[in-house]
Amino acid sequence: MDTVLSAEHITRSYGSRTIISDINVHLDRHEIVCLLGVSGVGKTTLFHILSGLNMPDEGKVVLNGREITGQPGKISYMLQKDLMLPYKRIIDNVSLPLQIRGMKKKQAEEKAAPYFEQFGLAGTEDQYPAQLSGGMRQRAALLRTYLSSEGVALLDEPFSALDTITKSAIHEWYLDLMQKIELSTLFITHDIDEAIILSDRIYILCGKPGRITDEIVIAEKRPRRKDFSLTGEFLEYKKKIISDLGPGSFGI
Repeated sequence: MDTVLSAEHITRSYGSRTIISDINVHLDRHEIVCLLGVSGVGKTTLFHILSGLNMPDEGKVVLNGREITGQPGKISYMLQKDLMLPYKRIIDNVSLPLQIRGMKKKQAEEKAAPYFEQFGLAGTEDQYPAQLSGGMRQRAALLRTYLSSEGVALLDEPFSALDTITKSAIHEWYLDLMQKIELSTLFITHDIDEAIILSDRIYILCGKPGRITDEIVIAEKRPRRKDFSLTGEFLEYKKKIISDLGPGSFGI
């Protein structure tokens, strides 16, 4: 496979406390890979390093064969909150990263406009964030991430703020969209079902300090059966992950 992003032997401490230790993960082109673990295990710390916001104490980050350790702006990073600016129209919000990179406002909006239909946002261009539902705002945030991604993106619990019904619908939409735009994505979650539904591979992050303790390959290919979450295969993956995470995995 063609690896686009890798973290190699990443260790990070704060003071005397080691948060993550000797982390090795990789993302291949057009993959959706999940980093799964309970709260406080170091998932976001790793993402801050991958995105260049923080330096590791040891190890390096490689993007398309070039080391980018400690270089922010190389990988698009979507945070848990949508961070829509309330006083700007949706088209202004999604095209803002292009403007920050030096593109003129009109040109940035012209580049963004054709994607609104593909992302299920047609007709929202001139609306403001307060006029959109939570699911629609997340679509807009994902479009903003995609426009600035250059093919690789980090998503930090992108759907955690959505209710169960909305989340189920947006999962189906997200998988369909990924087939079309072929965005290579590494995402964080502590939702086991979400990890199995969305991922090609799942890295299990456990312990204090956090270490990769398992890598699970999801054999069910995309696009997936609509009843995949009701199958015996799905349940076996879930049992395996619960066993990997250990006692106390739920409710955290």
